[in-house]
Amino acid sequence: MEARQQIAEFVATLIWVYTIIVIAWVIASFVFAMGVRVPYSRPLNAVLDFVRDVTEPYLRLFRRLPLRVGPLDLTPIVALLVLRIVGGIVVGLIDPGQ
Repeated sequence: MEARQQIAEFVATLIWVYTIIVIAWVIASFVFAMGVRVPYSRPLNAVLDFVRDVTEPYLRLFRRLPLRVGPLDLTPIVALLVLRIVGGIVVGLIDPGQ
């Protein structure tokens, strides 16, 4: 029984970390859309590239849907809601006690 609980906690942590990464990409995209240019920094570019490469395939699934309201893109909000809901269901199926 403890193995299921540990697996469920691991999956829940992965979902939480991915949620944070998606939020970081949304904030970075917003900052760049406002015209802010950061000076070139190899470590910063590596982090931004990693965050973009990890989040874009998931967000691209939702960009196919009509989620734009004028200049506002609701894709990340819907993607995060789906991630949290489906993640909660999966964690609940792994360990019903959670």
